[in-house]
Amino acid sequence: MKAPALRARLTQLAAQHLRRRRRTVSAADGAAACEVLVDGERRINFCGNDYLGLKTHPALVRAMSESAAITGAGSGASHLVTGHGREHDLLEAELAQFTGRERALLFSTGYMANLAAVSCLAERDSLIVMDRLSHASLIDAAHLSGGTLKRFAHADAQAAGVMLRHAAAGAGLLVTDGVFSMDGDLAPLPQLAQLATEADACLIVDDAHGLGVMGARGRGCLEHFNLDSDAVPILVGTLGKAFGCFGAFIAGDEDYIEWLLQTGRSYIYTTALPQPLAAAARAALRVATDESWRRERVLALAARLRAGAAQAGVPLLPSPSPIQPVVLGDSARALQVSEILFAAGFWVAAIRPPTVPRGSARLRITLSAAHSEQQVDALLEALAAALRAAPEEPHAAA
Repeated sequence: MKAPALRARLTQLAAQHLRRRRRTVSAADGAAACEVLVDGERRINFCGNDYLGLKTHPALVRAMSESAAITGAGSGASHLVTGHGREHDLLEAELAQFTGRERALLFSTGYMANLAAVSCLAERDSLIVMDRLSHASLIDAAHLSGGTLKRFAHADAQAAGVMLRHAAAGAGLLVTDGVFSMDGDLAPLPQLAQLATEADACLIVDDAHGLGVMGARGRGCLEHFNLDSDAVPILVGTLGKAFGCFGAFIAGDEDYIEWLLQTGRSYIYTTALPQPLAAAARAALRVATDESWRRERVLALAARLRAGAAQAGVPLLPSPSPIQPVVLGDSARALQVSEILFAAGFWVAAIRPPTVPRGSARLRITLSAAHSEQQVDALLEALAAALRAAPEEPHAAA
């Protein structure tokens, strides 16, 4: 496609209120971790994924700096050439212990981890049964794997079971997010685990938004539902959300992780994560474990937001996580409310198709342990006013 056609497509996106805008973010001097400069203007960030407020924690910054002084800024090669260092080894062992698995394998991004998690298990005759709202990286992984993808209605375990009955013995994969990134709700993992067992299928859970937050010790959705590695053999996690760093991992039994190391194209054919990032992630695991108040605080703030929203008549999707969406339906209205909030000092991104289904554009509010009660209350007041200032249009289409 040549430039004139691309230009026309971009114009069409803008007319549909679907063109995205990239903002430049920098630190705000003397501000709390949740306050940033957005294109030079100070705002309270209510749309990031730093759930535990660890991104700027001194222990993480210090670990990264000290490691960089020894190992340098980059790893210099892929893990299987010369890029795998001591910090990688230590982090993988600590992630395996944290998640209760035999072994873990580091990836540069969650996208790459999901590509490997699905493609290394799927065969040409595999049936991949996936929640319709699973992350885009899981959907892409299924398409690239060569297996047959079928998507069931969101969180509908019964529908998943019907689809799994068509899989040959041992050739089925059941795939889902743990916490859904745009809705904030949890997958029905106990039911899905039972279905996978009955169908001799492998259950893969991407718990990027659950690890560090959900569960009595922050071990994620599997701890929340008391599910072990027999129930959920493959766990994908990220280091770039609750743990405030960068990178991702897959945790599972010894044989599966070794198979990933030998065959995972998105692991083999890329430069290894820099060791200073691995050192920071190790510090994040320690802080998240030692400072459990962070997990308790962010969930308490989510509960406070929900209680205040109910009193103010602000419609929130049901969610027990730090992700609290306000579905507005129309993309233009979502953008308008987001801009009103931005002018009032709050950064809450408008999420529109194709990230969410057509007709379900929304504000995706996210809480952090770095937020204060006063900031949450002020956001609610501003949000209620913004919704009044931008009333829903009759028969509006996203």
